[in-house]
Amino acid sequence: MKPINIGLLGVGTVGGGTFDVLKRNKVVIARRAGREINVKMIADRDLDKARALAGDDVVVTDDGYAVVNSPDIDVVVELIGGSTIAKELILKAIENGKHVVTANKALLAKHGTEIFAAARDKDVVVAFEAAVAGGIPIVKALREGLTANRIEWIAGIINGTANFILSEMRDKGLAFETVLDEAKNLGYAEADPTFDIEGIDAAHKITLMASIAFGVPIQFDKIYAEGITQLTGEDIRYAEELGYRIKLLGITKRVEKGIELRVHPTLIPAQQLLSSVEGVMNAVVVKGDAVGTTLYYGAGAGAEPTASAVIADLVDVARVQTADPMHRVPPLAFHFDALTDTPIISMDEVETSYYLRLHVVDKPGVLADISRILAGFDISINAMVQKEPGADEDMVDIIILTHITVEKNINAAIASIEALPVVDGKIIRIRLEELSNS
Repeated sequence: MKPINIGLLGVGTVGGGTFDVLKRNKVVIARRAGREINVKMIADRDLDKARALAGDDVVVTDDGYAVVNSPDIDVVVELIGGSTIAKELILKAIENGKHVVTANKALLAKHGTEIFAAARDKDVVVAFEAAVAGGIPIVKALREGLTANRIEWIAGIINGTANFILSEMRDKGLAFETVLDEAKNLGYAEADPTFDIEGIDAAHKITLMASIAFGVPIQFDKIYAEGITQLTGEDIRYAEELGYRIKLLGITKRVEKGIELRVHPTLIPAQQLLSSVEGVMNAVVVKGDAVGTTLYYGAGAGAEPTASAVIADLVDVARVQTADPMHRVPPLAFHFDALTDTPIISMDEVETSYYLRLHVVDKPGVLADISRILAGFDISINAMVQKEPGADEDMVDIIILTHITVEKNINAAIASIEALPVVDGKIIRIRLEELSNS
Protein backbone atom coordinates (compact mmCIF):
# COMPACT_ATOMS: atom_id res chain seq x y z
CA MET A 1 0.00 0.00 0.00
CA LYS A 2 1.18 3.53 -0.78
CA PRO A 3 3.17 5.07 2.12
CA ILE A 4 1.82 8.11 3.97
CA ASN A 5 4.05 11.14 3.61
CA ILE A 6 4.39 13.42 6.62
CA GLY A 7 5.21 17.09 6.76
CA LEU A 8 6.67 17.95 10.16
CA LEU A 9 6.30 21.54 11.37
CA GLY A 10 8.85 22.08 14.13
CA VAL A 11 11.66 19.83 15.35
CA GLY A 12 12.02 21.06 18.89
CA THR A 13 11.75 18.64 21.80
CA VAL A 14 8.57 16.90 20.62
CA GLY A 15 9.27 17.20 16.90
CA GLY A 16 12.72 15.73 17.31
CA GLY A 17 11.35 12.93 19.47
CA THR A 18 8.65 12.18 16.89
CA PHE A 19 11.21 11.94 14.08
CA ASP A 20 13.46 9.66 16.15
CA VAL A 21 10.68 7.28 17.23
CA LEU A 22 9.25 7.09 13.70
CA LYS A 23 12.71 6.15 12.41
CA ARG A 24 13.57 3.71 15.22
CA ASN A 25 10.22 1.90 15.21
CA LYS A 26 9.50 2.22 11.50
CA VAL A 27 8.83 -1.47 10.90
CA VAL A 28 6.45 -2.10 13.82
CA ILE A 29 4.61 1.19 13.16
CA ALA A 30 4.10 0.17 9.51
CA ARG A 31 2.78 -3.23 10.58
CA ARG A 32 0.23 -1.54 12.81
CA ALA A 33 -0.74 1.19 10.36
CA GLY A 34 -0.91 -1.11 7.35
CA ARG A 35 1.50 1.12 5.42
CA GLU A 36 4.76 2.97 5.91
CA ILE A 37 4.74 6.42 7.52
CA ASN A 38 7.56 8.53 6.12
CA VAL A 39 8.67 12.03 7.05
CA LYS A 40 8.95 13.71 3.65
CA MET A 41 9.43 17.36 4.68
CA ILE A 42 10.49 19.31 7.77
CA ALA A 43 9.97 23.01 8.39
CA ASP A 44 11.91 24.73 11.14
CA ARG A 45 13.52 28.12 11.60
CA ASP A 46 16.77 26.44 12.66
CA LEU A 47 17.78 24.90 9.34
CA ASP A 48 21.08 23.52 10.61
CA LYS A 49 19.35 21.67 13.43
CA ALA A 50 16.67 20.34 11.09
CA ARG A 51 19.23 19.15 8.50
CA ALA A 52 21.32 17.43 11.17
CA LEU A 53 18.22 15.51 12.26
CA ALA A 54 16.78 14.75 8.84
CA GLY A 55 19.75 13.49 6.88
CA ASP A 56 19.63 13.33 3.09
CA ASP A 57 16.19 11.81 2.50
CA VAL A 58 14.01 14.62 3.84
CA VAL A 59 13.34 18.04 2.33
CA VAL A 60 14.18 20.76 4.87
CA THR A 61 12.83 24.31 4.71
CA ASP A 62 12.24 27.27 6.99
CA ASP A 63 8.87 27.94 5.30
CA GLY A 64 5.92 26.16 6.88
CA TYR A 65 3.70 27.09 3.94
CA ALA A 66 5.97 25.10 1.63
CA VAL A 67 5.01 22.03 3.67
CA VAL A 68 1.25 22.59 3.93
CA ASN A 69 1.03 23.49 0.22
CA SER A 70 3.11 20.58 -1.03
CA PRO A 71 1.15 18.05 -3.12
CA ASP A 72 3.51 15.33 -1.85
CA ILE A 73 2.37 15.69 1.78
CA ASP A 74 -0.60 13.66 3.08
CA VAL A 75 -0.52 14.60 6.78
CA VAL A 76 0.79 17.74 8.46
CA VAL A 77 2.14 17.33 11.99
CA GLU A 78 2.11 20.71 13.79
CA LEU A 79 4.53 20.88 16.72
CA ILE A 80 5.52 24.55 16.73
CA GLY A 81 3.00 25.74 19.32
CA GLY A 82 1.42 29.14 19.74
CA SER A 83 -1.84 30.46 18.37
CA THR A 84 -0.84 32.60 15.38
CA ILE A 85 1.28 30.99 12.66
CA ALA A 86 0.32 27.52 13.90
CA LYS A 87 -3.37 28.31 13.39
CA GLU A 88 -2.74 29.75 9.94
CA LEU A 89 -0.72 26.71 8.86
CA ILE A 90 -3.25 24.21 10.22
CA LEU A 91 -6.16 25.95 8.48
CA LYS A 92 -4.18 26.11 5.23
CA ALA A 93 -3.34 22.41 5.48
CA ILE A 94 -7.03 21.63 6.00
CA GLU A 95 -7.98 23.87 3.08
CA ASN A 96 -5.56 21.83 0.96
CA GLY A 97 -7.28 18.60 2.01
CA LYS A 98 -4.56 17.36 4.33
CA HIS A 99 -5.08 15.59 7.62
CA VAL A 100 -3.55 17.27 10.68
CA VAL A 101 -1.95 15.95 13.87
CA THR A 102 -1.18 18.51 16.57
CA ALA A 103 0.02 18.71 20.16
CA ASN A 104 -1.16 22.32 20.47
CA LYS A 105 -3.60 22.39 23.39
CA ALA A 106 -3.64 26.18 23.68
CA LEU A 107 -4.62 26.56 20.04
CA LEU A 108 -7.38 23.94 20.23
CA ALA A 109 -8.74 25.27 23.53
CA LYS A 110 -9.11 28.73 21.98
CA HIS A 111 -9.84 27.96 18.33
CA GLY A 112 -10.78 24.28 18.25
CA THR A 113 -14.38 24.91 17.21
CA GLU A 114 -13.24 26.78 14.10
CA ILE A 115 -10.54 24.25 13.28
CA PHE A 116 -12.78 21.20 13.68
CA ALA A 117 -15.51 22.83 11.61
CA ALA A 118 -13.03 23.50 8.81
CA ALA A 119 -11.85 19.90 8.97
CA ARG A 120 -15.43 18.63 8.78
CA ASP A 121 -16.09 20.74 5.69
CA LYS A 122 -13.01 19.28 3.99
CA ASP A 123 -13.59 15.69 5.22
CA VAL A 124 -10.17 15.53 6.90
CA VAL A 125 -9.06 14.47 10.37
CA VAL A 126 -7.60 16.72 13.07
CA ALA A 127 -6.05 14.45 15.73
CA PHE A 128 -4.72 15.77 19.03
CA GLU A 129 -3.94 12.98 21.50
CA ALA A 130 -0.59 14.62 22.30
CA ALA A 131 -2.30 17.88 23.28
CA VAL A 132 -3.62 16.41 26.55
CA ALA A 133 -1.41 14.74 29.18
CA GLY A 134 1.52 13.90 26.90
CA GLY A 135 1.96 10.17 26.44
CA ILE A 136 -1.18 9.17 28.38
CA PRO A 137 -3.84 8.05 25.85
CA ILE A 138 -6.64 9.87 27.66
CA VAL A 139 -8.25 11.36 24.54
CA LYS A 140 -8.65 7.91 22.99
CA ALA A 141 -9.92 6.53 26.29
CA LEU A 142 -12.59 9.23 26.59
CA ARG A 143 -13.51 9.25 22.92
CA GLU A 144 -13.54 5.51 22.28
CA GLY A 145 -12.78 3.27 25.25
CA LEU A 146 -15.47 4.81 27.48
CA THR A 147 -18.01 5.48 24.75
CA ALA A 148 -20.68 3.36 26.48
CA ASN A 149 -20.56 5.51 29.60
CA ARG A 150 -22.26 8.65 30.74
CA ILE A 151 -19.17 10.43 32.08
CA GLU A 152 -19.87 11.95 35.49
CA TRP A 153 -16.58 13.66 36.34
CA ILE A 154 -12.91 13.95 35.48
CA ALA A 155 -10.14 15.05 37.83
CA GLY A 156 -6.55 15.21 36.71
CA ILE A 157 -3.01 16.16 37.60
CA ILE A 158 -2.24 17.42 34.11
CA ASN A 159 0.67 19.80 34.55
CA GLY A 160 3.97 18.17 35.47
CA THR A 161 5.72 21.41 36.40
CA ALA A 162 3.14 22.34 39.03
CA ASN A 163 3.07 18.80 40.37
CA PHE A 164 6.87 18.73 40.65
CA ILE A 165 6.82 21.99 42.61
CA LEU A 166 4.16 20.77 45.04
CA SER A 167 5.94 17.43 45.49
CA GLU A 168 9.24 19.13 46.31
CA MET A 169 7.58 21.60 48.67
CA ARG A 170 5.99 18.70 50.57
CA ASP A 171 8.97 16.33 50.56
CA LYS A 172 11.73 18.85 51.29
CA GLY A 173 9.88 21.64 53.07
CA LEU A 174 11.13 24.18 50.55
CA ALA A 175 9.49 27.49 49.64
CA PHE A 176 7.64 27.90 46.35
CA GLU A 177 10.21 30.29 44.85
CA THR A 178 13.11 27.95 45.69
CA VAL A 179 11.46 24.97 44.02
CA LEU A 180 10.44 27.03 40.99
CA ASP A 181 14.09 27.93 40.45
CA GLU A 182 15.00 24.26 40.75
CA ALA A 183 12.32 23.35 38.19
CA LYS A 184 13.80 25.89 35.75
CA ASN A 185 17.32 24.54 36.28
CA LEU A 186 16.11 20.99 35.60
CA GLY A 187 14.24 22.05 32.46
CA TYR A 188 10.80 21.27 33.90
CA ALA A 189 9.72 24.92 33.85
CA GLU A 190 10.08 27.50 31.10
CA ALA A 191 11.90 30.79 31.63
CA ASP A 192 8.38 32.26 31.82
CA PRO A 193 6.47 29.60 33.78
CA THR A 194 3.18 31.54 33.95
CA PHE A 195 1.08 29.01 32.01
CA ASP A 196 2.21 26.19 34.33
CA ILE A 197 2.07 27.82 37.75
CA GLU A 198 -1.08 29.86 37.14
CA GLY A 199 -3.10 26.85 35.96
CA ILE A 200 -3.51 28.02 32.35
CA ASP A 201 -1.85 24.98 30.76
CA ALA A 202 -4.05 22.65 32.84
CA ALA A 203 -7.07 24.77 31.90
CA HIS A 204 -6.40 24.22 28.20
CA LYS A 205 -6.28 20.46 28.74
CA ILE A 206 -9.33 20.04 30.97
CA THR A 207 -11.35 22.24 28.59
CA LEU A 208 -10.67 19.77 25.78
CA MET A 209 -11.46 16.78 28.00
CA ALA A 210 -14.74 18.34 29.11
CA SER A 211 -15.88 18.75 25.52
CA ILE A 212 -15.06 15.13 24.71
CA ALA A 213 -16.63 13.80 27.91
CA PHE A 214 -19.86 15.78 27.86
CA GLY A 215 -20.47 16.55 24.21
CA VAL A 216 -20.37 20.33 24.52
CA PRO A 217 -18.57 22.94 22.41
CA ILE A 218 -15.06 23.96 23.50
CA GLN A 219 -15.49 26.90 25.88
CA PHE A 220 -12.13 27.96 27.25
CA ASP A 221 -13.49 31.42 28.06
CA LYS A 222 -15.80 29.87 30.68
CA ILE A 223 -13.18 28.05 32.77
CA TYR A 224 -12.08 29.11 36.26
CA ALA A 225 -8.31 28.86 36.66
CA GLU A 226 -6.28 29.43 39.83
CA GLY A 227 -2.59 28.59 40.19
CA ILE A 228 -0.24 27.51 42.95
CA THR A 229 1.76 30.68 43.56
CA GLN A 230 -0.01 31.48 46.84
CA LEU A 231 0.48 28.07 48.44
CA THR A 232 2.77 27.89 51.46
CA GLY A 233 4.61 25.15 53.26
CA GLU A 234 2.33 25.68 56.25
CA ASP A 235 -0.77 24.69 54.33
CA ILE A 236 0.94 21.70 52.74
CA ARG A 237 2.04 20.57 56.21
CA TYR A 238 -1.37 21.17 57.83
CA ALA A 239 -3.09 19.27 55.02
CA GLU A 240 -0.77 16.30 55.64
CA GLU A 241 -1.59 16.34 59.34
CA LEU A 242 -5.30 16.16 58.47
CA GLY A 243 -4.82 13.24 56.07
CA TYR A 244 -4.79 15.17 52.79
CA ARG A 245 -2.36 16.25 50.10
CA ILE A 246 -2.54 19.35 47.94
CA LYS A 247 -2.47 18.93 44.18
CA LEU A 248 -3.22 21.27 41.30
CA LEU A 249 -6.23 19.60 39.69
CA GLY A 250 -8.18 20.13 36.52
CA ILE A 251 -11.77 19.20 37.34
CA THR A 252 -14.90 18.94 35.24
CA LYS A 253 -18.20 17.54 36.52
CA ARG A 254 -21.70 17.02 35.25
CA VAL A 255 -24.05 18.50 37.88
CA GLU A 256 -27.74 19.38 37.98
CA LYS A 257 -27.23 22.99 36.89
CA GLY A 258 -24.75 22.24 34.09
CA ILE A 259 -21.06 21.47 33.88
CA GLU A 260 -18.30 22.52 36.26
CA LEU A 261 -15.03 23.47 34.58
CA ARG A 262 -12.21 24.52 36.89
CA VAL A 263 -8.50 24.36 37.75
CA HIS A 264 -7.18 25.09 41.24
CA PRO A 265 -5.13 23.71 44.13
CA THR A 266 -7.14 20.99 45.83
CA LEU A 267 -6.93 18.94 49.01
CA ILE A 268 -7.48 15.27 48.22
CA PRO A 269 -7.44 12.37 50.70
CA ALA A 270 -4.00 10.80 51.12
CA GLN A 271 -5.44 7.36 50.35
CA GLN A 272 -6.66 8.45 46.92
CA LEU A 273 -4.49 7.21 44.06
CA LEU A 274 -4.03 10.74 42.70
CA SER A 275 -2.40 11.83 45.94
CA SER A 276 0.56 9.50 45.31
CA VAL A 277 1.33 10.94 41.87
CA GLU A 278 4.61 12.76 42.39
CA GLY A 279 7.18 14.74 40.45
CA VAL A 280 6.48 15.58 36.82
CA MET A 281 4.12 12.66 36.28
CA ASN A 282 0.49 13.14 35.20
CA ALA A 283 -2.64 11.18 36.09
CA VAL A 284 -6.31 11.46 35.22
CA VAL A 285 -9.25 9.85 37.00
CA VAL A 286 -12.48 9.43 35.03
CA LYS A 287 -15.78 8.40 36.60
CA GLY A 288 -18.28 6.74 34.28
CA ASP A 289 -21.70 5.46 35.26
CA ALA A 290 -21.03 1.94 33.93
CA VAL A 291 -17.29 1.42 34.44
CA GLY A 292 -16.91 3.34 37.72
CA THR A 293 -13.62 5.14 38.30
CA THR A 294 -10.67 4.51 35.99
CA LEU A 295 -7.13 5.87 36.37
CA TYR A 296 -4.70 6.85 33.60
CA TYR A 297 -1.11 7.49 34.65
CA GLY A 298 2.10 8.30 32.85
CA ALA A 299 4.50 10.91 31.57
CA GLY A 300 2.68 14.12 30.72
CA ALA A 301 5.50 15.69 28.73
CA GLY A 302 8.91 14.96 27.26
CA ALA A 303 10.22 14.16 23.80
CA GLU A 304 9.39 10.50 23.38
CA PRO A 305 6.30 10.18 25.63
CA THR A 306 4.62 12.97 23.65
CA ALA A 307 5.96 11.53 20.41
CA SER A 308 4.22 8.28 21.36
CA ALA A 309 0.89 10.11 21.31
CA VAL A 310 1.69 11.95 18.06
CA ILE A 311 2.53 8.71 16.28
CA ALA A 312 -0.56 6.96 17.66
CA ASP A 313 -2.57 9.69 15.94
CA LEU A 314 -0.59 9.18 12.74
CA VAL A 315 -1.41 5.47 12.80
CA ASP A 316 -5.09 6.28 13.31
CA VAL A 317 -4.99 8.67 10.35
CA ALA A 318 -3.35 5.99 8.24
CA ARG A 319 -6.08 3.54 9.13
CA VAL A 320 -9.00 5.88 8.41
CA GLN A 321 -7.61 7.78 5.43
CA THR A 322 -9.76 5.87 2.99
CA ALA A 323 -12.78 5.49 5.30
CA ASP A 324 -16.08 7.26 4.69
CA PRO A 325 -15.87 10.47 6.79
CA MET A 326 -19.25 9.67 8.33
CA HIS A 327 -17.76 6.51 9.84
CA ARG A 328 -14.75 8.15 11.47
CA VAL A 329 -14.61 8.80 15.20
CA PRO A 330 -15.57 12.49 15.64
CA PRO A 331 -12.79 14.67 17.11
CA LEU A 332 -14.87 15.47 20.22
CA ALA A 333 -16.44 11.98 20.41
CA PHE A 334 -19.96 13.27 19.64
CA HIS A 335 -21.08 14.09 16.12
CA PHE A 336 -21.21 17.82 15.48
CA ASP A 337 -25.00 17.94 15.28
CA ALA A 338 -25.20 16.07 18.60
CA LEU A 339 -23.25 18.63 20.66
CA THR A 340 -25.44 20.25 23.31
CA ASP A 341 -25.56 23.73 24.80
CA THR A 342 -25.37 22.49 28.40
CA PRO A 343 -24.15 25.55 30.32
CA ILE A 344 -20.78 25.85 32.03
CA ILE A 345 -21.79 27.05 35.49
CA SER A 346 -19.98 29.96 37.13
CA MET A 347 -17.51 29.31 39.91
CA ASP A 348 -19.87 31.01 42.37
CA GLU A 349 -22.32 28.13 41.87
CA VAL A 350 -19.81 25.30 42.33
CA GLU A 351 -20.42 23.08 45.36
CA THR A 352 -17.47 21.54 47.15
CA SER A 353 -15.81 21.38 50.57
CA TYR A 354 -13.14 23.79 51.81
CA TYR A 355 -10.00 24.06 53.88
CA LEU A 356 -9.73 27.40 55.69
CA ARG A 357 -6.70 28.66 57.60
CA LEU A 358 -7.20 31.66 59.87
CA HIS A 359 -4.66 33.56 61.96
CA VAL A 360 -6.54 34.85 65.01
CA VAL A 361 -6.12 36.28 68.50
CA ASP A 362 -5.96 33.49 71.07
CA LYS A 363 -8.80 34.41 73.41
CA PRO A 364 -12.22 33.06 74.44
CA GLY A 365 -15.15 33.62 72.10
CA VAL A 366 -13.22 33.69 68.83
CA LEU A 367 -14.25 30.20 67.72
CA ALA A 368 -17.85 30.96 68.66
CA ASP A 369 -17.86 34.10 66.50
CA ILE A 370 -16.38 32.25 63.53
CA SER A 371 -18.79 29.32 63.89
CA ARG A 372 -21.75 31.69 64.07
CA ILE A 373 -20.77 33.43 60.83
CA LEU A 374 -20.31 30.12 59.03
CA ALA A 375 -23.67 28.88 60.25
CA GLY A 376 -25.28 32.09 59.05
CA PHE A 377 -24.23 31.20 55.51
CA ASP A 378 -25.42 27.56 55.84
CA ILE A 379 -21.85 26.27 56.12
CA SER A 380 -21.33 23.35 58.48
CA ILE A 381 -17.96 22.42 59.97
CA ASN A 382 -16.56 18.96 59.35
CA ALA A 383 -13.39 19.37 61.43
CA MET A 384 -11.59 22.13 63.30
CA VAL A 385 -8.07 22.24 64.70
CA GLN A 386 -6.52 25.03 66.77
CA LYS A 387 -2.73 25.00 66.71
CA GLU A 388 -0.72 25.88 69.80
CA PRO A 389 0.60 29.46 69.93
CA GLY A 390 4.33 30.01 69.91
CA ALA A 391 6.19 31.21 72.99
CA ASP A 392 5.19 34.75 73.94
CA GLU A 393 2.65 34.88 71.08
CA ASP A 394 -1.02 35.70 71.41
CA MET A 395 -1.97 34.64 67.84
CA VAL A 396 -2.81 31.12 66.69
CA ASP A 397 -3.70 29.32 63.48
CA ILE A 398 -7.13 27.75 63.24
CA ILE A 399 -7.76 25.16 60.54
CA ILE A 400 -11.35 24.47 59.48
CA LEU A 401 -12.59 21.82 57.07
CA THR A 402 -16.15 22.42 55.93
CA HIS A 403 -18.81 20.12 54.57
CA ILE A 404 -19.95 20.68 51.00
CA THR A 405 -21.25 24.18 50.41
CA VAL A 406 -21.69 26.69 47.60
CA GLU A 407 -18.70 28.81 46.57
CA LYS A 408 -20.59 32.10 46.81
CA ASN A 409 -21.51 31.29 50.42
CA ILE A 410 -17.93 30.54 51.43
CA ASN A 411 -16.76 33.75 49.75
CA ALA A 412 -19.32 35.79 51.69
CA ALA A 413 -18.45 34.03 54.95
CA ILE A 414 -14.73 34.65 54.45
CA ALA A 415 -15.36 38.35 53.90
CA SER A 416 -17.40 38.56 57.12
CA ILE A 417 -14.84 36.62 59.17
CA GLU A 418 -11.94 38.72 57.85
CA ALA A 419 -13.78 41.80 59.09
CA LEU A 420 -13.62 40.56 62.69
CA PRO A 421 -11.05 42.54 64.74
CA VAL A 422 -9.58 39.29 66.10
CA VAL A 423 -8.64 38.01 62.62
CA ASP A 424 -5.21 38.92 61.28
CA GLY A 425 -4.77 39.22 57.52
CA LYS A 426 -6.41 37.17 54.78
CA ILE A 427 -7.97 33.77 55.28
CA ILE A 428 -6.34 31.01 53.22
CA ARG A 429 -8.98 29.07 51.29
CA ILE A 430 -8.26 25.83 49.40
CA ARG A 431 -10.97 23.67 47.89
CA LEU A 432 -11.31 20.05 48.98
CA GLU A 433 -12.49 17.10 46.88
CA GLU A 434 -13.03 13.58 48.21
CA LEU A 435 -13.16 12.12 44.65
CA SER A 436 -15.30 9.28 45.90
CA ASN A 437 -16.86 6.66 43.64
CA SER A 438 -20.36 7.94 44.38
